[in-house]
Amino acid sequence: MRIVFFGTPAFAVPSLEALLAERAAVVGVVTQPDRPQGRSRSTLVAPPVKEVALRHGIPLLQPERPAGDIFLAALRHWQPELGIVVAYGHILRADVLSVPTRGMINLHASLLPRLRGAAPVPWAILRGEPETGVTIQQMDVGMDTGPILHQSATVIQPGETGGALLDRLARLGAEALVEALALMRLGLLKPREQDPALATYAPKFDRTTTRVNWTSEAEEVARRIRAFDPVPGSWTTLDRQELKLFGASPAEGSGVPGTVLATAPLLRVAAGNQAVEIQEVQPAGKSRMPSGEWGRGRAGRAGLALV
Repeated sequence: MRIVFFGTPAFAVPSLEALLAERAAVVGVVTQPDRPQGRSRSTLVAPPVKEVALRHGIPLLQPERPAGDIFLAALRHWQPELGIVVAYGHILRADVLSVPTRGMINLHASLLPRLRGAAPVPWAILRGEPETGVTIQQMDVGMDTGPILHQSATVIQPGETGGALLDRLARLGAEALVEALALMRLGLLKPREQDPALATYAPKFDRTTTRVNWTSEAEEVARRIRAFDPVPGSWTTLDRQELKLFGASPAEGSGVPGTVLATAPLLRVAAGNQAVEIQEVQPAGKSRMPSGEWGRGRAGRAGLALV
């Protein structure tokens, strides 16, 4: 089966590598363009999926947007039978979805129809979901609305961060994708329509979402900090300067929400009920560091207010 693979970030790499390990006929890869990084924005950095494609000598397309006659002609030139999409980063139009003769399937990092949308992993933690997983779905023109082909679930571990969960789901997704393709070859995949009444959503987040509200209950504050750890990092302010927070759990203590109760061995801050213990912080313009180390400096005195 001739496969064209759409993907961009590190999350997609285990899936592409798993396909290649199974000797799947990946005839082409579509990924996003190299992007400038660094303070001067002068260094172009390739997407992780591109690096895998180059290493294996797979033909590559990097359109700014996956649309237009030139892109469609290049895609058709590969004569794909199946398209596989894993965290590509663009919505594909109907004319693109129709190019592979067997359509396109998508690996989504949730148990659809729960958590449809762009950011299912942080929202799973933020909302206190007991479990999540991965779904292989037949793509249509909707946002994660196509029939479910295969799913694999996993329990969200206590204290798990968004980054740790994303890594686990990347590996779980690669396994589920290989299983789904094996079932497809045997004619055993049974598409199941999603129930719209059960759908929940995981939209893109902004700085309002990642900002800590210290009046919330300690468990909710801790989940918010873990959900966006390591990227982009939840944040608060101290003396009008941004302070990012990483790794958190509820702890004993009380006080006016946002008050620093202790700085050693870890930073402890009062929340709406109890307190929250924070493992690491990142002051503006500095590197991430253990919260106790930060607390030994002048910035972290007990009694200060985070807002």
